[in-house]
Amino acid sequence: MKKIGLLITLFFVSVIANAQTKTGTIDPEFILSKMPEITEVNTGLEGYNEELQGNLQESISNYETLIADYQENNSALTEEQKKEKETEIIGLENEIKGFRQKASVMIQMKRNELSEPLYRKIEAAMQKVIQAEGYTHIINSGGNSLAFAAEQYDITELVMEELGISTENLEAE
Repeated sequence: MKKIGLLITLFFVSVIANAQTKTGTIDPEFILSKMPEITEVNTGLEGYNEELQGNLQESISNYETLIADYQENNSALTEEQKKEKETEIIGLENEIKGFRQKASVMIQMKRNELSEPLYRKIEAAMQKVIQAEGYTHIINSGGNSLAFAAEQYDITELVMEELGISTENLEAE
């Protein structure tokens, strides 16, 4: 009899605990893509990319000039001067390769820097929605780890409304 009483008590405790939990989902990347300020971020990224491309082109021009100069004056150079020029050319070539490899990381870092204030706005709006709606857990639905979430628990639109972003025509997307 005690076992049955204990099972019933555990059942009611779990039901009560479950009733106090409210879980929702949010897709901050979707919200970010709909924010009007994202055009400023994209413009900033384009400018930064052009700056990086300019630096790369300058290095490539220097490289091409060094090679042309080496080829033109090769016969007049001593062995020591040839080795010095070759080392300079190889060094610049390696610098260009390294720059190309780092460029995508540098652009991602700039994107993070420029979009950080927008993520803070999303976070603040999300906190308001969480408080107003009484959520205890919010899961990022934009990641690859969410297997399923019922649409009724998605607070993405509520956060967008809090930010003043139009939620019309979202079903079409």
